[in-house]
Amino acid sequence: MTGKRIGWIGTGVMGSSMCGHLLQAGHAVRVFNRSRAKALALEERGAVWCDTAAEAARGSEVVFTIVGFPRDVEEVYFGPDGVLAGAAPGSVVVDMTTSEPSLAVRIQAAAAARGLGALDAPVSGGDIGAREASLAIMVGGEEAVFARVKPLFELLGRNVRRMGEAGAGQHTKMSNQILIAGNMIGVVESLLYARRAGLDLDAVIDVIGSGAAGSWSINNLGRRIAKGDFAPGFFIKHFIKDMGIALAEARAMRLALPGLALVQQFYLAAQAEGLEDLGTQALYKVLERLSGL
Repeated sequence: MTGKRIGWIGTGVMGSSMCGHLLQAGHAVRVFNRSRAKALALEERGAVWCDTAAEAARGSEVVFTIVGFPRDVEEVYFGPDGVLAGAAPGSVVVDMTTSEPSLAVRIQAAAAARGLGALDAPVSGGDIGAREASLAIMVGGEEAVFARVKPLFELLGRNVRRMGEAGAGQHTKMSNQILIAGNMIGVVESLLYARRAGLDLDAVIDVIGSGAAGSWSINNLGRRIAKGDFAPGFFIKHFIKDMGIALAEARAMRLALPGLALVQQFYLAAQAEGLEDLGTQALYKVLERLSGL
C-alpha cells in the first residue's frame, strides 16, 4: 500500500500509539490534539502539527478521530474548526471513539452530504492492544468505504470486521462494554476473595486465568491489581460514559440490563471517590473499601 495522507485527531492513552503505527508504516500524518504536549512524541517521529481539527483534515485522504466523550465527537466533527469543515470531497472520516450510535448515523449523513465517506470504528483492547497493534476494530458504514480503509485498520488491529451500516460499530462496542462490565466485577470479587483467603494473587491468576474462567480482564487487568497498578489503560470516566450509552440504548430498545445497571453504580461510587482518572481495574479499590480490607 502506498503512503497515504492521514489526519489524526486525539493523542491520548490509545490514540498516540495507534497514530504511531501509521507513521511507522510510512504514511504522512497531520495531527491535532487539544493539548499539544501529548502530540510532541509523534511530532518527533515526523507527524505535522495542526492547530485545528479542520487543518488536520484539510488535504488528508483519511481522517481518524479518537477523543473522549460524545460531546467531544460532536465538537470535533461539527464545530466551526471541525473535521467536516476541512475534509475534502472524496476523503473518508473515521471516528474510533466509543460514542453514541445515533451520533455515528448523523456523522455519516453529514459526511455524505459533503461527498465524504464515513465509518464508525470503535476499538477494544485498551492501551496494550493499542501499543501492540492487536486491537479488535468493529466498523459501521458502507462496504465500499470500509474496503478503502481496511488496510489502515489492519495496521492497528488483528481483528477487523465490518458489522453493518452506520452505527453498527458503536452498537457492537456497546455489546463489548456490557460484557466487560460484568467481567470486571467478577475479576475484582474473585481477587478480593483470594486475598481474604490468604492466597497469592498472581498464583491464583496463573491457574484460573488458563481455565474456563480465563479472560482478557483477569489475565491483564488482574495482574495490574495484583501489583497495585491502577494507572489507566482505559479511564473509569470513559467506562462510565460507555455504560451510560449502553443503558440509554437498551432503554430505547425496551431491554432490561440489570447487571450492567448494578456495575455502573459501583463505578459511579469510584467516580465519587475521586478515582475517575484511574484505570477500570481501580474498581478493586471501591470493593476493597466496602469489604474492609
